[in-house]
Amino acid sequence: MDIGGSHALPGRIEFRRVTLAAWSTNGVSELAAGPLASRTTLQRLYLESIRNSRVITSLQLGSFYNPESMYSLGQIRRGVRRGISDPSIFAREINRHYYRWLTHRDYNPNGVNVVDEDWDTLLILDACRYDMFESQHNLPGRLVKRESRGSHTTEFLVANFGNERLHDIVYVTASPQLHRWRDRIDAEFHAVVNVWREEGWSDKHGTVRPETMAEHVHEATEQYPNKRIIGHFLQPHYPFIGAGENLNPRTFGNEEETGRDIWNELRTGNTAVSAATVWDAYRRNLDIVLPVVRDLLSELSGRTVVTSDHGNMIGERSSPLPITEWGHPPGTYTAELVSVPWLVYENGPRKEIVAETPTEASDDTDDDVVTERLQQLGYVS
Repeated sequence: MDIGGSHALPGRIEFRRVTLAAWSTNGVSELAAGPLASRTTLQRLYLESIRNSRVITSLQLGSFYNPESMYSLGQIRRGVRRGISDPSIFAREINRHYYRWLTHRDYNPNGVNVVDEDWDTLLILDACRYDMFESQHNLPGRLVKRESRGSHTTEFLVANFGNERLHDIVYVTASPQLHRWRDRIDAEFHAVVNVWREEGWSDKHGTVRPETMAEHVHEATEQYPNKRIIGHFLQPHYPFIGAGENLNPRTFGNEEETGRDIWNELRTGNTAVSAATVWDAYRRNLDIVLPVVRDLLSELSGRTVVTSDHGNMIGERSSPLPITEWGHPPGTYTAELVSVPWLVYENGPRKEIVAETPTEASDDTDDDVVTERLQQLGYVS
């Protein structure tokens, strides 16, 4: 399979040649037949790519290891090792590069720029699919479907806040992702409230509970009455509050694979938990946060928008390689991953927003704490 591409690092991939070569290889059409056929076909492609070394250089290394990349060399090495035993990773990367080539962007250009929209408070429900929100919510306001700029939180943050000076916004977050990638995102808010630190984190549940987030959003609106407030909740994102131990990330993997979550276990077939059980737990996680959001809507003044940073795939087919996909891989713009709710609710007078010099804040969080939080949320680090 002659894919072509440079062996130099960093490098880019000519995706059109990869697409033609991959789809002309005998047996790739088996991908549509089901997970077992997909695994066999992908493993053959992956091992062949390693033998001729060209795909592994241009796809796995060249496009990963560059100044704009989120991947370290250690992550690349782990990715190569995992790709041999889990060849669906290879198809995932082909799909990701397809969307990069199609859009000519490092994000979904059809997605809404949330900063440019008109709101006083923006409540983000992490990993909330539009269809799930539409069928379950009972919130007041006008709901429409919008597209997100990312299929992953970090991608959403870069696409909306990257290299921006947002001195009229206070970002209240239960997610450690902004802190972890702060140098790459390079966003300057008026203030950032990291609720995921010691005082806000629930060790029992391995996440920040929605009630805790609501308290911090309230405090921010009182402390910064003339600022736009973003409240980034973690629910319905994994882990599932109140679910059994067989559904949550701390029960998976070993010391070398800490952070493998239920989505990876489903994708690789390494769990006896059914997809229906996971879907129910995912829906219940949304049910847990919705009453908290409803209370906030009744108390916050001005225009509040409820949205999500991305969706989640629950066993649907990805594209262009139709592998069965789970979770929210970055750079994959299927409807399940980028269709998000956009609910607008008006309550009383609007705020008078003033942009001011950012407040100085100490940044003494131990990196081990950040890593631990991300592992509990199911991210491989």
